[in-house]
Amino acid sequence: MPMVTEWQSFGPQPKGPPKDDADAAARKERKVKCSAMAKRLADEFNKKEWSEKKITKELDSLVAELEAGGGDALAGGATIETLEPPSGTRDFYPEEYRVQSWLFDQFHETARMFGFSQYDAPVLEHVRLYERKAGEEITGQMYAFTDQEGARVTLRPEMTPTLARMVLNKTNLQTGDVRVPLPLKWYSIPQCWRFETTQRGRKREHYQWNMDVVGVEHVHAELELLAAAVSFFERVGITSKEVGIKVNSRAVLEAILAKHGIEKGSKNDKGEDIFAKACVIIDKLDKIGAEAVTCMLGEDVDVKPEAAADILQSLEAKSIDELANQLGDAGKDNPAINDVKRLFELAVDYGISDYLVLDASVVRGLAYYTGIVWEAFDRRGQLRAIMGGGRYDRLLELYGGAKCQIPCVGFGFGDCVIMELLKECNKLPDLSTGFLDYVVCAYSPELYGAASKVAAGLRKTGKSVDLMPTPKKKVANSFKHADVTGAQRMVFVAPSEIEKGVVRVKDLRTKDKNGEAIQVDCPLDQLDKLDEMMAQAAEKSS
Repeated sequence: MPMVTEWQSFGPQPKGPPKDDADAAARKERKVKCSAMAKRLADEFNKKEWSEKKITKELDSLVAELEAGGGDALAGGATIETLEPPSGTRDFYPEEYRVQSWLFDQFHETARMFGFSQYDAPVLEHVRLYERKAGEEITGQMYAFTDQEGARVTLRPEMTPTLARMVLNKTNLQTGDVRVPLPLKWYSIPQCWRFETTQRGRKREHYQWNMDVVGVEHVHAELELLAAAVSFFERVGITSKEVGIKVNSRAVLEAILAKHGIEKGSKNDKGEDIFAKACVIIDKLDKIGAEAVTCMLGEDVDVKPEAAADILQSLEAKSIDELANQLGDAGKDNPAINDVKRLFELAVDYGISDYLVLDASVVRGLAYYTGIVWEAFDRRGQLRAIMGGGRYDRLLELYGGAKCQIPCVGFGFGDCVIMELLKECNKLPDLSTGFLDYVVCAYSPELYGAASKVAAGLRKTGKSVDLMPTPKKKVANSFKHADVTGAQRMVFVAPSEIEKGVVRVKDLRTKDKNGEAIQVDCPLDQLDKLDEMMAQAAEKSS
C-alpha cells in the first residue's frame, strides 16, 4: 500500500475538540497509528531533515490535497501513486546521486588497486540462467516476463550467472579450454532486481559491487577478494571494530550433513535436492533461531531432532580445530578444513585477520557455492549481511557441460546496507559543496556576453563552471545562487571591473584572519593563473 494511501486509511485529521468519548477514542487510535508509521518512515529514511514531525506534516498535507482533488488525483491530474517510485525502488535526486557516485568511486578505486577489470552486460537476462538447482528462492523473486518475440526474460536478480555466460562465450565447450588468459579478475556494479519484502537495507532494486576471480583453484583467490573487501572498508573509515567477516566452507557443511545421511546430490521422493534444501534452511539460523531450524529440517528434509541437534552443535564450533574434532574421522586431513586453516594463516600475513571470524553456521543460500563462503556483518547486530561471497567451482559446468570445470570465486556487495552502515557510523562525506569550482554571475543582460566569455575561459583551464542564466543586479541574489550551487568561488562580472579589464573573484568557502572572504581582481587574460593569485591572496591575509 502506498504510504499516502496508508496514512489516509487512518481517518481524517481531526479538527476542533472531541465531540464525545467515541470521537476521543478514535482520535487517540489515529494518533497511535500515525505516530507508529511516522517513526517507521523516519527510521527507513534515516535523514535528519525527515523527522517524525515533518513526515506527519507532509503526509497530512498530501492527504488533504488528494481529497480536495476528488479522492485520487492531485491538482495537475497525477495520482499520488504516479508521483512516487514503484514500491521498493528509489529516486536519486542530485544530492543523493552525488553520494552514490562517491560510493561507486570507492568501489572502482578498490577494484583498480587490486588489478580487476570492469565489465557489464544487459539488465535483461534469460530466465533459464536462473532455473538451475533446487532449493533456490531466487526464481520466485524474479521480475520475469515473456517478450514480444516469445522469449522468457527477466530483469537480472544477480550478476554471477551472467558472468558465467560471458566466460563460457570465451570457452571451447568441447574441451573446456578458456580462450582468454587465466586468471580473469573482473568486476561490475550492476543494478539487480528481486521482488522481496522491503525493509531497512533491502530494496527491490539495488546496485551490487561484484568482484570475481576465474581460473584459480586454491585459497589465494579467496584471500585476494577478502583483502579487497577489507581495503574498501578501510577506505571509507570502517574498522574491524564495526565490521567482521564470517568465514566457513560449504565443503565442511557437506561433511557435517553427510554424517546424518544428507549427501550432496541426493533426492527425496519428490525429486528435490535435499542437500540444497538443508542449506537454505540452515542459512536462516540467524533470522529464525535454532528451534525453528530444527523444525524445518524435520518437516522439509526428514532430519530427526537428535540429528538436527548434532548438526547445530557442530555449527557452533569456535575454532578450526574444534570444527575438525566435531567431524571425527571425516575431519582428519580434510581438504576443506585445511583450506580454511590456510586462509586464516595467510590473512595474518596480509594484515586482514582482525576482520575475519570463523563461523561454521555461515552457509550462503545460493545452491551453486562449493567451497569457502563468507559474509560481512555489522558487529552491533543491527543490520543484515553487508556483503557475501564464496567459491562456485561447478556453476560453469552446470551451464556449459562436463568439460567446463572452471574454478571461480567472487563476492557481491550491495549498496543499500553499506549506506545504512556509513550513515550510522557518520562516515559519509559532506558533498553539499565543493563539487563545483565557479559560478559566473553577470551584473546585467548587457554583460552576459562578457560573462559567458569568462566562463568559457575558466572551463578551458579545466574548471567546472556554472554560468548563472539570469543576471542579477543585486549582489546578494548572485551570492544566494552561488551558495545554492555549492560553488567554491564566485566571479562577478560588473561594469566597473570590466572597464578595467578585470573580474572580481571571491572565495565563498575560505576566510581570512578577520573572517572576511578572500577575493582578487583577475585580469581577463590571466584566468589560467587564478589559482595562483587566490593562493597568494590567502597567504597575505593569514
